Parts: sequence; structure tokens; C-alpha cells
Amino acid sequence: MEHKDKELVSTERRNFLKLAGTGSFTAALVAGAGGMLWSEQAAAQTAKEEREREQAADHTMTLATAYVLGASRSYPIMQLDLKENIQNATNGKVYVKLAPGGQLGAGGALVQAVQAGTIQCAQHSLSNFAPFASAADLINMPYFCGSNQRFTNLVTSDAWKGEVHPKIEQAGFKALFYINIDPRVVAVRKGGNAVITPGDMSGIKFRVPGSKMLQQYYRLVGANPTPVAWGETPSAIKQGVADALDPSVGALFVFGFKDILSHVTFTQAVPDSQVYSMNLEWFNSLPADVQEGIEFAGELTSHQNLAKVPSARTYAMAELRKAGVEFHSLTDDQLAEWQAAGGYQLPDWDEFKVELAGSMDVFAKLEEAAGTKGKYFVHDA
Repeated sequence: MEHKDKELVSTERRNFLKLAGTGSFTAALVAGAGGMLWSEQAAAQTAKEEREREQAADHTMTLATAYVLGASRSYPIMQLDLKENIQNATNGKVYVKLAPGGQLGAGGALVQAVQAGTIQCAQHSLSNFAPFASAADLINMPYFCGSNQRFTNLVTSDAWKGEVHPKIEQAGFKALFYINIDPRVVAVRKGGNAVITPGDMSGIKFRVPGSKMLQQYYRLVGANPTPVAWGETPSAIKQGVADALDPSVGALFVFGFKDILSHVTFTQAVPDSQVYSMNLEWFNSLPADVQEGIEFAGELTSHQNLAKVPSARTYAMAELRKAGVEFHSLTDDQLAEWQAAGGYQLPDWDEFKVELAGSMDVFAKLEEAAGTKGKYFVHDA
């Protein structure tokens, strides 16, 4: 049995290298994701299909992400679905070349590459838009749109499209669609105690990114915010430089934290959200029917993403549980306690509201949008 497994792996590797070596890297990825690399015939058929699609297309779109193709099982980034949907919805006029797994960079580097037009489309966090359109950073305001439903209500609303999209476009981007992952959590390192109330945060060194808002929030709920670069976070948690951190459950699993955590609590304060952005000049240069096709593909993939959220979370939780992690969902009263301690209704946040939204009136409009259910439903933890 073991011999057969080894043989299968070496066949898959050989076929992957063969496809990639002939310039069909995207074909190699598609074949791998579809489980077709074990068969030379199936891999060759995939390569043929990809080659035909590329040759028949009028436009090539490079789509870059920070995530490997299998990541959608626990972190529903949906890159293969987006590729397929764009190709089909444009009737083959656009061919999508994939660059997953950080090949062309991640985060801010991808935002800059899209803005410069060196790539046509990329996935990145919504916070990465903040340097170009500061209003996008409103999503980091605690309990403003922390739950999945409030986040989805907000970013699909007319208010968001009217207030935030023009600023994003002024910076040279078009937001294709927003990815719902799940809210950030409170994840405690091995040996630590469960955090259920803000009182349990007292004295905890909480790893935070560079966001001033997240630093203020964790201070308000009683923790000691400790800025640590993302790449250094696993070792900081292992060594006790930081006691806790706040990505979504899916991100904790994808980035390999499962063996260094003890407790995870769903506080639903801030979304762990992503966006697919495109170079606006490139998009505007396309014929109208192709633009419509790409926009429809974004909507199709958005529906698939929202449907995938609970199963991705369940898989990540099951894997983390195997490693001994305990999960804690909060009651409405417990969530209210967190919101009372650090939520956006506090005067501490007024300065951010004016700075990011432009005025309290605009903020009120966006707040109403977050609380008004649109046509999209999404499951909350």
C-alpha cells in the first residue's frame, strides 16, 4: 500500500513538473486541484483545455493571491471558482492565469502591483485598501460590522458603494467583490486560560497588527496590545512574547497555529475580511460585454463564498479540536458585555468615525447600512 502511495505521489509530481515546465503552470495548478495529476492522460487533457482557452481568449487576466489552492477548504478565498466563473461569464473572452500562494507577493505588495497594472487582479485584506481609501478601515471598528451578516450587509450596500467605492476608484482600483471569511476571534496560547469576559483579558499580552483601531480596542477591553509583525507571530506566541492573537479560525488553521493554542472564543468584534480588486484602467479598457461578464462572475463567486463560510469554519474547528483546542461561543448577554467595554458606540471612537467616514452623518448612513439586511444571507458562528 505504501509503495502504491509513493508511486502515486511521484507520478503526480512528475506530471506537475512536466506541465509547469512546458509553460502551463496554471494548467498544472488546475489539474492538481481537480485531482487529475495522478493520470498522465487526464493531466494532458487539462493542459490541452487550458491552452485552447488561452489561445481563444482576447484578454489575459493575471489573478494573484497569498493563498495556496487548497486553502478554500478552511479559508474560503475561492480563487479557482473565480477563474472558472470569469472565463465562463465572458464566454471565453478572458483567460485567467493563476498566481496563488504568494508567488507575486501578499497583502500590500499585491495592492501595489494591481495599482501599478503589473497584474490585473489580486486578493488582499480590506485593511490593505486603507492607505488608498481610508474609509475602508471602518471595518476594523469593533462591533460596527464584526458579525458576518453585518459585514455583508455593509459592503454590498448602496451606501458603501456610494461613499467608499469612488475613493477606491480615485486610487486606481475597482473592487470586484468582498470575501467573507468569519470574524476575528480571541485565540489563547497553550497553557493559557479561556477568555469569556473582558475581565479575563486583564494582563494578557495581545498580539496586534499595525492598526491603531485594533490597538485601541484591545486596550479598552483590558488587554495589553503588543504589536508583532505577522511573520514573527507564531514564534512570539510559542515563546510567550504574546499570549493571544485574533485571526479568524480559518486563518489560524491555514497559518499553522493549531499546535500552539489552547482556547478560542468567538467575540465577533471585527471581521477577517478580504477583497478581490482589479486595476481600474485595465477594466475600463475592456469592451462593455466583457466588463459585464467579469462583474457577473464576481457576483457568482460571492454567492459561492457566502455558502462556503460555515463548512470552511467547521473543517478548521475540527482540525484545531484534534490538536486539543477548546472553542467558546458567547451568549447575547456576554457579547453585549464585550460591546459595552469596547464597541463603536463609545465616544472613544468618534475621532475615527469623522476621520474615516468624513463626517458623523456619513458614518450614520454606513451604520444604518450595516444593520439593514440586503439580498445576501451568511451564517454566523
